[in-house]
Amino acid sequence: MQRVLAAQLGEHVGQRVLVQGWLHAVRKLGEVNFLVVRDRSGICQAVTSLDDLKPLDGLQHESVIAVEGEVVAAPKAPGGYELYHNRVQVISPVTTPLPFSLNKNRIRANQPAFLDHAVIGQRHLNQRAILRLASGVMQGFRATLDALDFVEIQTPKLVASATESGANVFAVDYFGQTAYLAQSPQFYKQIMVGVFERVYEVGPVFRAEPHATTRHLNEYVSLDVEIGFIEDHYTVMALLTDVIRGILNHLVTHYSAQLCLLKAKLPDVSERIPDIHIVDAQRLLTEQFGMTDALGAPDLTPEHERLLGNWAKAEYGSDFLFVTGYPLAKRPFYTHPDPERPGYSRGFDLLFRGMELVTGGQRLHRYEDYLAAARAHGLDPAPFASYFEAFAHGMPPHGGFAIGLERFLMQLLDLQNVRQAALFPRDLNRLAP
Repeated sequence: MQRVLAAQLGEHVGQRVLVQGWLHAVRKLGEVNFLVVRDRSGICQAVTSLDDLKPLDGLQHESVIAVEGEVVAAPKAPGGYELYHNRVQVISPVTTPLPFSLNKNRIRANQPAFLDHAVIGQRHLNQRAILRLASGVMQGFRATLDALDFVEIQTPKLVASATESGANVFAVDYFGQTAYLAQSPQFYKQIMVGVFERVYEVGPVFRAEPHATTRHLNEYVSLDVEIGFIEDHYTVMALLTDVIRGILNHLVTHYSAQLCLLKAKLPDVSERIPDIHIVDAQRLLTEQFGMTDALGAPDLTPEHERLLGNWAKAEYGSDFLFVTGYPLAKRPFYTHPDPERPGYSRGFDLLFRGMELVTGGQRLHRYEDYLAAARAHGLDPAPFASYFEAFAHGMPPHGGFAIGLERFLMQLLDLQNVRQAALFPRDLNRLAP
């Protein structure tokens, strides 16, 4: 008999079908008992006798089983259908108790305990929904950019120099040479603007930053974009707005069940997301919120971001806010300066519900400017020779951005910790599982 998924039972009312999956729950009530099976599509329920359940004696939840039964409409059952007149077969028995229950509304384990057993914990329905939405975000990102004639690329993750000009890189032995895990695909995606004009990448990046916060990971998935022939950073911001809107529309169209299960409140994305220059943002924080530490600071603190997010929501009804013009001293050396405001850049951050989600901006595109910027930052140009070569042979004005996948899900789903949105998170203290 051909296998049928739990979500497909409604197509087979009155027929005998075969369901295969994991033993999710058993409720023994006497004459009428309920066996709940979980597969990739969801859960379904079989109404059984005690005799039907005998093959499961002594087995734990998560045993892999097959249930053959007749499909009957039942509005109160999960999915609106259930199985009767069943025959149960054990495919892969489990006798070891689970570290925590997977059939409750939420996992009753603290985060370290969950992460220690994430190979099992990710099976929970809520966790599965988060990971499916991660897949949906990547799909929506790709679909939006494909429709705009972008080309997907895959760049090296072993590199000869630090992409962001910082010391927070993971060094590795590369056949006797020192190499580094890529902090971003920045150099390569800029180079590829000279090939395709419009490129994007979905891939891991590595940051050797000793953070132990709820918003940082040392390895995360970055959704990177670079586009050529722009006017300035506002061209890039407009593209980012379209990409965010495209991702959200894709989730609504294809992932409504997961959004409903997680009670997600999706934001509206206006035609133009509001923006504020960093100088004006710091003045606002000082005068309206009494944050005297903001004035003249090179960056925003998490508390500054939170307050600006609240302001954008109250002032514009927006969950998003662009903060533009960060000081050049705070931005990487390849960031284009603002010709109208010396010392400031054509760079931006996008705040989402009061947290930095995206960093982006316009890049330098002339070879001489790169040599001057490297000198100004005290950088030896030798490690960047192949990168600079692209600009010596003609590059258009260009810019781009990078979205952190896990942080996007964290803010979208109102999760308390970015680790909840990562498959097997890597942080300051964790290399397993």
